[in-house]
Amino acid sequence: MHGFEVLADPVRRRILELLAGGPQVAGEIVAAIGREFSISQPAVSQHLKILRDQRFAAVHKDGIRRYYELDPEVLVELEDWLAGLHTPVFAALDALETEIARGKRERRSRDAVPPALPASDERRKSS
Repeated sequence: MHGFEVLADPVRRRILELLAGGPQVAGEIVAAIGREFSISQPAVSQHLKILRDQRFAAVHKDGIRRYYELDPEVLVELEDWLAGLHTPVFAALDALETEIARGKRERRSRDAVPPALPASDERRKSS
C-alpha cells in the first residue's frame, strides 16, 4: 500500500490528526474514532494496524496500556516525494501563467485599436 493510499481514508487521517497532538492511549483513540465515525473497536483496530504496518504510527506498551504515536519518518518521505514534483509542476504552471498574460495583452492591444471604418463611412465623417 502506498502512503497516499493510507492517507486517502478519512478515518486514518483523523487518527493521524489525533496522534499529531502527542501519544494517545489505544482506548482513547478507539473511543474518539468510534464516536466520530460510528465504527466498532475492531474496525478502529484494523486502521491502527494499517498505520503501524505502513510506518505512520508506532506503538509502545506501558503496563497494560498501548500508546500510539506518530512516526514522522514516512511523512518526511512523502513530503520529499512531493517536493520532487514541485519544480516540474510549478514550472508548467508558470509557463501557463505567462501564456495567459500574453494572450490578455494581445487582446487589450487588439481591442485598443479602433476598427477601421469602411471607405464610405470615412467619406461621411470627413464631410
